[in-house]
Amino acid sequence: MSATTRRALLSGGLATAALAMLPRSAHAFGEEGAFNPRILLTGDAKWEGVRARAPGRWADELARRTSAPSRVQPTIVHADEKELLAEPFVIWGGAAEAPALTSKEIGVLKQFFSLGGILFVDDFSPDTGVFGKSARREIARVLPENSPLSVGTEHVLFRSFYLLKRAAGRVQGPTKLDVVVRAGAVQVIYTSHDVLGALAIDSAGVNSLDVSPGGEAQRELAIRLCVNVAMYVLCSNYKDDQVHAEHIMRRRGGK
Repeated sequence: MSATTRRALLSGGLATAALAMLPRSAHAFGEEGAFNPRILLTGDAKWEGVRARAPGRWADELARRTSAPSRVQPTIVHADEKELLAEPFVIWGGAAEAPALTSKEIGVLKQFFSLGGILFVDDFSPDTGVFGKSARREIARVLPENSPLSVGTEHVLFRSFYLLKRAAGRVQGPTKLDVVVRAGAVQVIYTSHDVLGALAIDSAGVNSLDVSPGGEAQRELAIRLCVNVAMYVLCSNYKDDQVHAEHIMRRRGGK
């Protein structure tokens, strides 16, 4: 996908044009190249607990609402593994302080960002902000030359599919998001909303956590934010030869 095409899709929030370039079936070409809300683990962390099924819901909501390609079962990747480089998106979340990244983790993350990867940082306990602060500290070691910027409704993240007036998650949090921009593209998204908390479900598909203060309307806003982020990722140009980008262009010719 050319830089001109990406700008046309993203700069104006042209959701209709973006959808016209996406596959009709979420799994029309298997799971290769599909949006995969992977969980990033650092140190000896494990992925478990009440939010364990939240990435799967993220993928399901995207497919159901947009027909964009998404993974049936999102995967987990460690920050020191080369597998991190295989796909363009990863989520790093937590409630406690993040341990210092190892030199190997920093090295692989640098490669991930150099290829155009996008990291979504989600603080599960925004009231304390412990994880968010430590995550910013560690990402600053990976990208020392880039400081976060605050963005709101003027940014494509708030209008890549839904037109959003604010960010939201399990907690209402600030109206804006903090992002790290490199070469004109967002590569790190910081939230202080516990977005995965709003998406958390149990084995029966029932919401696991209450959303406050806005209840189900606020949960819907959190889901819409996730859809917007996914659409932004799908219209990115990871490694310049992304499998899903090639498929999108083939589909475009047939519509």
